[in-house]
Amino acid sequence: MDNLFNKSKEFVLDLFFPRFCFSCKKEGFYLCDDCRALLDIAEFNYCLCDSPALRLAIGSKTGKCNRCQNKKLSGLYFALPYKQTLTKKLVYQFKYQPYLKDLAKTLASILAEHFVISGKNTDEIWKNSILVPIPLDKKKLKNRGYNQTEELAKELSKIIQVPMISDLLVKLKSTKPQMELSKTEREKNLAGTFAVKPVFAPELRGGKVFLVDDVYTTGATMEECCLALKRAGAKSVWGIALAREE
Repeated sequence: MDNLFNKSKEFVLDLFFPRFCFSCKKEGFYLCDDCRALLDIAEFNYCLCDSPALRLAIGSKTGKCNRCQNKKLSGLYFALPYKQTLTKKLVYQFKYQPYLKDLAKTLASILAEHFVISGKNTDEIWKNSILVPIPLDKKKLKNRGYNQTEELAKELSKIIQVPMISDLLVKLKSTKPQMELSKTEREKNLAGTFAVKPVFAPELRGGKVFLVDDVYTTGATMEECCLALKRAGAKSVWGIALAREE
């Protein structure tokens, strides 16, 4: 019944609010196949260094090079370079008005494609793991009506069959917008901002967590979330981002 309802709902939405490709304006898609093919979906994985990030060897089980061993995060998976104009447009429409929440399905499929073509969609990687979205500031959540990272994680969870816990992490205080700050200021801005709900602590012990975000810039947000998760007992914490800014 639920499946039938969802299909009917999608039909009505497409009828009254048709989708158009963000690149070529073709009707019926947010991103048509031809324009999707123009995206530079990453075939490889890279370390956590700010600049330049080093490409990791195929089959590597580590996400860091010798220079970024001090990072709390175990590694990062990202699908797209943020500098690409189409990538920026997709991210913007996902986060800002008119708030296209259902764009999450398209973006999650791009992430899933990255895992496939980079050889990382394996049982070994996903075993005993959970997806955890980066929590959103309460004011932004109220204005937008949804947490974009939660929607992205939810759709990715359906594809890769890894459970997602939406409210495991909480944001304890409001912070200044990260985009306005330098790297050092970002770290200070986020210090002590995130915590794990005690009820979820048993699920973390000895397990692997994949933090999900839309854009990875300096990594300050993921590093702070990682600290909270490891204090609560997580064995390893990896990042997943739709795009990476360099």
